[in-house]
Amino acid sequence: MTERRRFGWALTSARVIAGAAAAVAVVIAVVLAIAFPWPTVSTEPVRVEATPAPSDTVLACDGPLLVLGRTVEQAGQLDLAAAQSVVSGPGSADASERALTGPVPDEGPLSFTAAPDGSAPAAFAAAGSASVEAADLRGYAASACRPPLLESWVVGGATTTGSNDLVVLTNPGVVAATVQVTVYGAAGAQSAPGGVDRVVPARSQIVVPLAGLLRDEASPVVHVTAAGAPVAVAVQSSLTRTLLPGGVDQVSPLAAAADRQVIPGVVMLAPAADEGAQARAIVRVLAPAGDGEAQVSVQDETGRAVGETATVPLAAGIPIELELPGLAAGTYSVVVEADAPVVAGVWSTTGFGEGSDYAWFAAAPEVDLPTAVAVPGGTAPTMSFVNDRAADATVVLTSPTGSTRDVEVPASGAVQVELAESGVYTLDPSAPVRAGVSFAAAGALAGYPVWGADAAAPPIVVFP
Repeated sequence: MTERRRFGWALTSARVIAGAAAAVAVVIAVVLAIAFPWPTVSTEPVRVEATPAPSDTVLACDGPLLVLGRTVEQAGQLDLAAAQSVVSGPGSADASERALTGPVPDEGPLSFTAAPDGSAPAAFAAAGSASVEAADLRGYAASACRPPLLESWVVGGATTTGSNDLVVLTNPGVVAATVQVTVYGAAGAQSAPGGVDRVVPARSQIVVPLAGLLRDEASPVVHVTAAGAPVAVAVQSSLTRTLLPGGVDQVSPLAAAADRQVIPGVVMLAPAADEGAQARAIVRVLAPAGDGEAQVSVQDETGRAVGETATVPLAAGIPIELELPGLAAGTYSVVVEADAPVVAGVWSTTGFGEGSDYAWFAAAPEVDLPTAVAVPGGTAPTMSFVNDRAADATVVLTSPTGSTRDVEVPASGAVQVELAESGVYTLDPSAPVRAGVSFAAAGALAGYPVWGADAAAPPIVVFP
């Protein structure tokens, strides 16, 4: 090997060794970088906690009892049957009253707007009642004035022969609402032209005959959605049996379907001796979106089970009815539990002869905050409490005169309280309960659920 070749080989070997050493050094540096923490720099984002200002409490009443078709020449005209007498309060609330534009001149429903009480919504309530005694309509109706909603379900009414039911849509807001009215019946959900894109003007009430949406339906359920502004929804139900008026009611809505529905304060009166075996109480159930099964149970005024639990099949979009036979005179709660979200209501009647009345009782949500409850004029008002929870609850009930009473509602139990007077009560539960107000007398029956007060909005964190 020449001297030049030996020098080139040595130079090449040195380069290889240097390169290998550099690679090893890089590997060692990476390993050390992973093994030992590097210095970090972090910044805490600016955050501001803010509590939203509470909104006004807005309530809309159902308004007077109406009658359709009294004049043969104007069969589609609505007439006043009986004005509604409204109770509201407390007087200490900063509330304003407004008469809305209704289908009958100068007899529109009332709405109330109460300003917030500091950082919380106002504790304010209103309710109305009306009695009518006429050749084509008779009975007693009572209903709470309610906040308008973007979605409502009403379980009750019929469009068969003798029924003359009305869908009542009330918009107490300052902008118009566009509503879609869907009626569920034996053929499923139906959207008639009369219920599509109906405009309810601001601060107004419109009425749509239920028979114009779905004819010859014995067990309808009404679903209303609103856009532009929320609306308050009710169904005025009335019935004539062989030319004799058989009752009237203003049916209260539900806000949403749920797997469990509890209907408190269902009143049963003693039947007349000559009434036979006709069903005096019926529960109607609808699973809007899915098939399944529902268990229907009845509890007395103490929460004790009455009779056996009935299991009924549910077909999506098809209402089903179940008779509740053998119930003695008293006050009951009906519980519907299902494996699909359902809406439910219970129909009860004072009888089937002349001078009878009936009522549709709606499901009640849980109340877990101090809540004002208005009780209008009526015979023998009562308030029923149902406790679904596993622990006892105490409800502090304050009367319109300021006197208080502790109502103990046992776990999985119920209590009924007689109310001495009309006016605005306050209930303050130690744990969530459900409640309903009922009225019952010979030829007069009505009831509505208690909706809890709105909670103050919790603080929110803003990252500017």
